[in-house]
Amino acid sequence: MHDVVAHSPSVFDVAAILITAAAILSWINHKFLGLPSTVGLALMGAIASLVVLAVDAATPNFLIGEAIRRFMGGIDFETTLMDGMLSFLLFAGALHVDVADLRRHWVQVGVLSTVGVLVSTVLIGLGFSLVTSFAGLAVPFIWCLLFGALISPTDPVAVLGAMKNSSTPRGLQATIAGESLFNDGVGVVVFSILASVAMAGGNISAPDAFRLFFIEALGGAAMGLALGYVAYLAMKAIDDYPVELLVTLALVMGGYALSQYLHVSGPVAMAVAGLLIGNRGVSHAMSDTTRTHVISFWGLVDEVLNAVLFLLIGLEGIILLGNVQFLIIGATAIPLVLAARTLSAGAPLLLWRKSLPFGQTMPVMVWGGLRGGISIALALSLPAGPMKDLLVTATYIVVLFSVLVQGSTVSYVIARATPAKSA
Repeated sequence: MHDVVAHSPSVFDVAAILITAAAILSWINHKFLGLPSTVGLALMGAIASLVVLAVDAATPNFLIGEAIRRFMGGIDFETTLMDGMLSFLLFAGALHVDVADLRRHWVQVGVLSTVGVLVSTVLIGLGFSLVTSFAGLAVPFIWCLLFGALISPTDPVAVLGAMKNSSTPRGLQATIAGESLFNDGVGVVVFSILASVAMAGGNISAPDAFRLFFIEALGGAAMGLALGYVAYLAMKAIDDYPVELLVTLALVMGGYALSQYLHVSGPVAMAVAGLLIGNRGVSHAMSDTTRTHVISFWGLVDEVLNAVLFLLIGLEGIILLGNVQFLIIGATAIPLVLAARTLSAGAPLLLWRKSLPFGQTMPVMVWGGLRGGISIALALSLPAGPMKDLLVTATYIVVLFSVLVQGSTVSYVIARATPAKSA
């Protein structure tokens, strides 16, 4: 008889379990449920984490939970996410934004993605500080602002998919898509500045913070425009899709690394470069074959990386779900985030009533302001410690609610807010 010994699965074992569970759940969603892809991904990550917890409880000798804790402790999230995934996610997202529509609504996009993010960050920071104080936690205000910065950027994938099937004006679609694209980059800049202050345990003056913000943001935009144009010229000079695809990969990876070296915003640079390649590059530098391969490749990259992010937050959730106080704070953050979105987006929308009808635009902008992969990546990039545990848990709860509840009901909100198409 062989003695039963505790079996500690390898990293490959854990990855195999999660990927297999993800594939099964994704197949079930496609075959039977038909949920929007972002809703399915969020549901997939949540269920995968629960499955792992259930297996760990049912088979104590099969130490999945302990293996996951070791696995998560060995990942450098700041390098993996901030210096890796974000560049791919933002470039892929920018490829699908129409610059012509964006140009017509550049004022709205500019205000919502800059002033809106800053206002939202402050409002959420103040509210989160009150919530944590009421809960008896001594959370430094800079960390509350950090939560505001990471949760303010929006993800338009689900709401834009629903809009395409409705009579929503193109102006509203362009505003939401453009705002989301650039508020990702702006949110990362604000997050990076606040994170530097929080890590140093010091303070920074408002003028210094604004100076850093504009240097990083404007420098990143200039960098993205320059690198994107070089890549555009290189792609226009040839017609060979494998090489042109490599050019886009070099643009994203090399461009992001160069931006980091020059201390300008890599995320903003990738957003601008993606806009240039997705519009001028697609129209003037790519054959039909190249266009199909490049757009399909980056669409797949976007889907896969979002799936990985939700699986990673599921893994982190396994470690954090035992803290009931953090879960309650996370649930309280849901109305806080929605209220901040209402105020930060609602005030400027009142000024644009003629071009963006308030009664139609406001509910879609608020309820369609979904939080997704960017917020998860920023939360996971924080250094280990009790503050990270709190912010990751709150982000986990807000993102799950946003994608599962808002994402699955936004079509109804759009239908209610948008006049029916005339026969």
